[in-house]
Amino acid sequence: MLTNIQIQDITNQRILISDLTDEDLLEFCKFANQRYRDGSPIISDEDYDFIYALELSKRLPDHPFLQKVEDENVGFSEEKIKLPEKMLSTDKAYSWEEVNKWLERIRKFSEEINFSLDNIQIKGTAKLDGFAGFDDGNKLYTRGDGNKGSDITRVFDRGLGTFNNSHRGQGPGEIVVKRSYFEKHLSGHFEYPRNFQASLIKEKELDQFAKDAIANEAALFVPFSQLPFWAGSISEFTNNFNSIVSDLESGVDFDIDGVVFEIVNSELKSHMGSNRKFHRWQIAFKENKEKAQVKVLSVTAQVGRTGKITPVAELEPTQLSGATIYRASGHHYGLVKEQGLGSGSIIELTRSGLVIPKINKVIRSVKAEIPSKCPSCDENLTWESDFLMCLNHETCKDQIIGKIIYFYKVLANNDGFGEATIQKLYDEGIRNVGDIYKLTEFNLVSMGFGEKTSQNLINQLIRSRQESIEDWRFLAAFGVLRLGMGNCENLLKNYPLDKVFDLSVDDISNIDGFAELTAELIFNGLLNIKPQYENLIKDGFELEKTLILGETYTSDNLYHNKKIVFTGSMSSSRAELQKQAKAFGAIVGSSVSSKTDLLIIGENVGQSKIKAAEKYGVEILSEAEYLQKLVKL
Repeated sequence: MLTNIQIQDITNQRILISDLTDEDLLEFCKFANQRYRDGSPIISDEDYDFIYALELSKRLPDHPFLQKVEDENVGFSEEKIKLPEKMLSTDKAYSWEEVNKWLERIRKFSEEINFSLDNIQIKGTAKLDGFAGFDDGNKLYTRGDGNKGSDITRVFDRGLGTFNNSHRGQGPGEIVVKRSYFEKHLSGHFEYPRNFQASLIKEKELDQFAKDAIANEAALFVPFSQLPFWAGSISEFTNNFNSIVSDLESGVDFDIDGVVFEIVNSELKSHMGSNRKFHRWQIAFKENKEKAQVKVLSVTAQVGRTGKITPVAELEPTQLSGATIYRASGHHYGLVKEQGLGSGSIIELTRSGLVIPKINKVIRSVKAEIPSKCPSCDENLTWESDFLMCLNHETCKDQIIGKIIYFYKVLANNDGFGEATIQKLYDEGIRNVGDIYKLTEFNLVSMGFGEKTSQNLINQLIRSRQESIEDWRFLAAFGVLRLGMGNCENLLKNYPLDKVFDLSVDDISNIDGFAELTAELIFNGLLNIKPQYENLIKDGFELEKTLILGETYTSDNLYHNKKIVFTGSMSSSRAELQKQAKAFGAIVGSSVSSKTDLLIIGENVGQSKIKAAEKYGVEILSEAEYLQKLVKL
């Protein structure tokens, strides 16, 4: 559990995001998100999106916290009510490259239904930074979790108006306050407009600030349909993107959080559909352009699990995008040496769409100080290309701790083994993952862990052995150089796990996608981890075997090479159903096209996929019918 001091240090970046464990990052994101939803943010929305949420999505892309619509919970006591329509979040892009990927998806979906690219229309509006709501003409609902929200019709009863004096009942929109009014009348009393907007919505009686803002028509409900917009073709959108964004961002007198673009064509929108959190036909572009010139106080060295030494610039405290920046990564010592990064140098710092502050360039250089000894184990350092390395892989404390942290991070099927726990285990003589699995509750208690904590840790170790995980994930957890999760899966599609340790360099290099140098690194890495692997695997892990390329199935397998799409709420885990289908040789997709063979439906199914299946003559099975056929295979 993060303390208040730790939260403040993270907010002010006295603690770098790279120093946070996955658990602490997740806890901070949940806390910051809840404070934002409650109308009392601790960081700006830009900081949350550009720094913390982005990093969390990279570390834990499949975590449930990232897969659900954020609840607009502002302390309402009312019972939640089903919304007239679902209100999903909007997927985000932080660069033109990411926007272009969205366009590529649009092109792909349009080809599936033979929809001409020339006919596609894109609409853009400012993305308001207020409280999302839905107005059906009778009631105004908060967005809630996207399915159910709270009835806050009282805000209209209190005199809140609609933007452009338009009529009620226009569906989704946001409660906002005019930027010019906030800066003139409210900024001295409220840190963020979000703080003030919350006072409009809560059940308590309005204060004078809120009454005045409503009376002056500065606080409003803005239906999205009333916003100024741009509309045009894909080619117009591509050729004029920057000017379109600039015009939309400056076109409203409200705090904005980027620009929203969406497809207008109903047929294509219906085909693209949505996942649990986002509409696929919509995206929000958010850009952070702020830069600063900053003085470097010193450069410190940190040791990673592979022995790579990373320089971290300690900075003169600098305000950037609403936060005080104290540190930034120097990437590698080749850059430090080349650019003259060191105590007294001046750098250009930015946080434009990045997880952590980035050093764009060194404006004033100094003579760089390059360490000769490892800051963790004091061994001599060695240059490998641009990287300064500690080759003491066996006894370097930071490398050992880093490897164990990495193992549990990749395994991703247990809780409790974060940096603090592993640091304490190291101090008690634990040097590898195998040693951890030999521990008992008595051992842990004797090391200073509480009885309840010790019991929980042992339960998590049991869970990590018994909970099913992919064999490629298990192999990747050992952290062999060039054997990330993707390469592990590729390797195990060609050889079973129990055979990879017998492969030669030639065997590995003959696999598509593995160059000779990569093969040599993998061969040596597998040789190094073999004793630890054998020590762990002998006591059992529940591993899901990767399907070997070219393996055949019995002729009565109905699903081999069939293209299957699952949709709706399933009684079983959809992820498990998809894994099961792949194990039978099926090709699992996310959208229905003319190439789809089967659509498996659960509860609460949207009509877009069913209509597409009917259009293309795709066989539709209920989950029960599908499972019944599986039993017969």
